[in-house]
Amino acid sequence: MPYKFIDGVVVADITFEASGDTLEELFESSANAVTNAMIDKLERIEAKEERKITLEAETEEKLLHKFLDEILFYKDADNIVFSKYKIKIKEKKAAHGCDERSNFILECIAKGEEIDNAKHTVLTDVKAVSWHMFKFEKGKQWKVQVVLDV
Repeated sequence: MPYKFIDGVVVADITFEASGDTLEELFESSANAVTNAMIDKLERIEAKEERKITLEAETEEKLLHKFLDEILFYKDADNIVFSKYKIKIKEKKAAHGCDERSNFILECIAKGEEIDNAKHTVLTDVKAVSWHMFKFEKGKQWKVQVVLDV
């Protein structure tokens, strides 16, 4: 579940690309990239606490954006960062008049711990996930490019 940070895309923000063989792997890679933008070594984040995250969106792209925003919410509200994820994504079809539309539902158990300045090296404070230059692709692999506002 690789991800990499990209320099020079935007001046004051952080950009990363992530990929996965499955949609769930893409979400996990992206979540780890967001956390790694804030905390130096993911392996130092222990699975001491867990949060259940359930989200729904009209597209996989919107679902990923919501999911990454939720990770930032827990960092801001509870001072928790995550390093382990158990993610399930399913598609739910619903009839809207003559149209049949899909919604995508994410169920995730995220595990991590409170940020401890004695244990974790804090690199930056990510404030939001931007829609600017947000790219979401499905080919042989799922891929995404994300800009994080810092």
